[in-house]
Amino acid sequence: MHALSQCVKSMYVSLQPLTTYSVLLTTPFSLSPAFLLASRKLLPSLKTKKPRELVLVIGTGISAAVAPQVPALKSWKGLIQALLDAAIDFDLLEDEESKRFQKCLHEDKNLVHVAHDLIQKLSPRTSNVRSTFFKDCLYEVFDDLESKMEDSGKQLLQSVLHLMENGALVLTTNFDNLLELYAAHQGKHLESLDLTDEKKVLEWAQEKRKLSVLHIHGVYTNPSGIVLHPAGYQNVLRNTEVMREIQKLYENKSFLFLGCGWTVDDTTFQALFLEAVKHKSDLEHFMLVRRGDVDEFKKLRENMLDKGIKVISYGDEYADLPEYFERLTSEIAMRGRTGVPKEGQQLNGSAAAHTEIKGCST
Repeated sequence: MHALSQCVKSMYVSLQPLTTYSVLLTTPFSLSPAFLLASRKLLPSLKTKKPRELVLVIGTGISAAVAPQVPALKSWKGLIQALLDAAIDFDLLEDEESKRFQKCLHEDKNLVHVAHDLIQKLSPRTSNVRSTFFKDCLYEVFDDLESKMEDSGKQLLQSVLHLMENGALVLTTNFDNLLELYAAHQGKHLESLDLTDEKKVLEWAQEKRKLSVLHIHGVYTNPSGIVLHPAGYQNVLRNTEVMREIQKLYENKSFLFLGCGWTVDDTTFQALFLEAVKHKSDLEHFMLVRRGDVDEFKKLRENMLDKGIKVISYGDEYADLPEYFERLTSEIAMRGRTGVPKEGQQLNGSAAAHTEIKGCST
């Protein structure tokens, strides 16, 4: 009993927050009896969803948890700093230019503008030329990601992959391809999509490319597809058929935000999913977050609920997420396999039927 007590004590000491992601990154994950007793209950309106009713939205929090040794995965600022460091290492910037970029980052200037300026500096002056130093910097920043994955992060990716295989769609705001790499290691192929290929984006939205990951900002393996601002994907915004199908997803399915924070404030996400949605009162989406500061959590929950998003606490520590999400995934996948509908639910029904379902599940 004394040994168990010491084990539990040391586990809680190791869970004290060091940085935003350090707990999830450095703490070995184990399912001790004490830990299981403290696990959060699963929200009925979420756990009763079926995989094909979900769109998983993967944010920086997930990538940072999977490969914590890669600073570029932790935040926009971390990514821009890593690109800037690579450009300096390759002697691609004059001293005055590098100082100006460093100053903008230090002062927290508009990060989208800073990133755009840096990309422009590393790219040819004409779009007709494919050669670009930006590609070299990207590959340097995301070099050898597979070897940098940690076990607790792989547990998260396995849960995401499990839901995908059972019919869930996946989109991400991240530039990395960690999920695709993990799937390949499991002998499964996931395709990376970006907004430059309208045909494939349309097929993804129509659920014809379920084993594809839509990177709404692009993926580093295709630098020409990286976009930081709505102006970069006007081809999609002007395609009424594509936009109609994309927005139907937000109206008819439940989005589950993972490691996203304020993704709903992302201009790309807003332009694709939020601006043209008419029936906001019918929405039922979910966001998994650490409870953390009580006042901040309460504020986030209230703000998101106004947008049709239920903020759910997976626990008090970042290290609680893998176990919580694995339990949630198992529950949802089991319902998907049994195919037993909730009371009043029609499978593969119309939007009206889906609205009825949501009314029953809350």
